[in-house]
Amino acid sequence: MLEKVWYLFLNKIFIRVSKNFCHIFCETKSLHIFAAYTFNNRLIKMNPTKITIKAEVSANRQKVWDYYTQPNHITNWNFADPGWHCPKASNDMKIGGKYMARMEAKDGSFGFDFEAFYNEIVVGEKFTYTMTDNRKVDVHFKDLGDKTEVTVTFDAENENPVEMQEQGWQLILDNFKKYTENH
Repeated sequence: MLEKVWYLFLNKIFIRVSKNFCHIFCETKSLHIFAAYTFNNRLIKMNPTKITIKAEVSANRQKVWDYYTQPNHITNWNFADPGWHCPKASNDMKIGGKYMARMEAKDGSFGFDFEAFYNEIVVGEKFTYTMTDNRKVDVHFKDLGDKTEVTVTFDAENENPVEMQEQGWQLILDNFKKYTENH
């Protein structure tokens, strides 16, 4: 039986509410609400929150595209905080190709590999990829003459507050803007 279900996450409590019942579990740290559909009690569709960030970069679209997609540039801007860095990156920019960027604290206390696979690429204009947790990201490069607007829209994850995710991704995009404009 197909059934629409609402999920609410609040203060380490996971609540599943549907027409006929309510389940409560201990799961997460902050408030998130999303709708999903279940079929025979199995999740089949989520409507995740979309987050959009933007930056207007004072450079032509070709330079912005190159600096955003080439590993030798990615390692110079892909981090949100000066205490972090991106020591390595690779980018097989083709449909099905893998993007990987190593992000880690400079003191070595924590790090992770950010990985994704490309779904769509229009060279110089836009691309879409799917992260390993199945969240999607769309990146668009709008030509404004001597400037380029970069717009990134991504599916929020359910572990951290939306505002925190937006801020972190925006800080990385701001690093990209600063690096591109100064090199």
